[in-house]
Amino acid sequence: MTKAFINGRVLLDDGFRDDVAVLVDGARISAIVSPDDARVRDADDVYDLRGNTLLPGFIDVQVNGGGGVLFNDAPTLETIDRIGAAHRRFGTTGFLPTLISDDVDKMRAAIAAVDDAIAQGVPGVLGIHLEGPYIAPARRGAHDAAKFRVPDADEIDLVCSLRNGRTVLTLAPDRMSPELVRTFAQRGVIVCAGHSDASYEQARVALDAGARGFTHLYNAMSQLQGRAPGMVGAALEDRDSWCGIIVDGHHTHAASLRVALAAKPRGKLMLVTDAMPPVGADEAGFVLAGKHITVRNGRCETDDGVLAGSALDTASAVRNTVAMLGVPLDEAARMAAAYPAEFLGIANMHGRIAATLHADLVEMSPQGAVVSTVCGGIVWPP
Repeated sequence: MTKAFINGRVLLDDGFRDDVAVLVDGARISAIVSPDDARVRDADDVYDLRGNTLLPGFIDVQVNGGGGVLFNDAPTLETIDRIGAAHRRFGTTGFLPTLISDDVDKMRAAIAAVDDAIAQGVPGVLGIHLEGPYIAPARRGAHDAAKFRVPDADEIDLVCSLRNGRTVLTLAPDRMSPELVRTFAQRGVIVCAGHSDASYEQARVALDAGARGFTHLYNAMSQLQGRAPGMVGAALEDRDSWCGIIVDGHHTHAASLRVALAAKPRGKLMLVTDAMPPVGADEAGFVLAGKHITVRNGRCETDDGVLAGSALDTASAVRNTVAMLGVPLDEAARMAAAYPAEFLGIANMHGRIAATLHADLVEMSPQGAVVSTVCGGIVWPP
């Protein structure tokens, strides 16, 4: 079955084009052609975009929940499927179910569920993000400090055990030795520094040992000061590492994010949501680590005002990046698609609109609303 997407403003590698059609065969993009190409006329289904924008499908590497469910509460294939469906409404075609600091049995169940989800073809699942439990009490955020620990040999094997997809691990460089960071990196885990009170020097050592990124830049980490650059200073200075940013107007001031845009090389900032169950759900509250979380004006917080993830979806993050940070739409879309794909090492398959890549696409109206999402060649809503 060939699908043809026509009459759209399409984001290609060299920018927006309004004189092309996108051909999809099965789960792959087969060609980018002229609208009057014979293959467009012969397509089984022709989708008229009516002047809307066609972007690459968004990739979110930090998704705790959605659709009213939290991955920690029930780390199962069914939970992953429900979370993916909730976020797909907002253009997310690839995501990492994210497990917040928990015990070994919960980690084992989560890894097995992700392996199962990928093996069974649950749409959009690219791997797992283990956010903790190897993090610092001083920067715990809404995590349960009773779960924090240093892994033994068996637990190291568990973290590295995912058979399908990518594993991202957030750890605190002030709690983990450089040798342990190096071990994880050498075994294929993508190590990110986060939830840490590490000094600049400790963060720098972790980078040299193989850490590749920073989890939700500015949040839950030691800050940049004149004589103590902290983790933020290490993140902004380093040319090679990626930083996830939450652009919701609550986690980080827009000016601080603009500083990061100016400091980091292009392609090293990626949009993440840190999303919780309210995304794509009617419920406004949930329970996290035994604490009731309330959502007020888009802000998820505990009773004592501590941020606990977000109610942000990726389409909103893209719109906010344009409106709040002054980033052009094409670059904001790359921050939500191409750059996360590069971070995960899957840019040869995801993150762009180009022949041979997975057919993951987002149709957006001129106002930035998601009209439809194409995930693996399947159009949602059907």
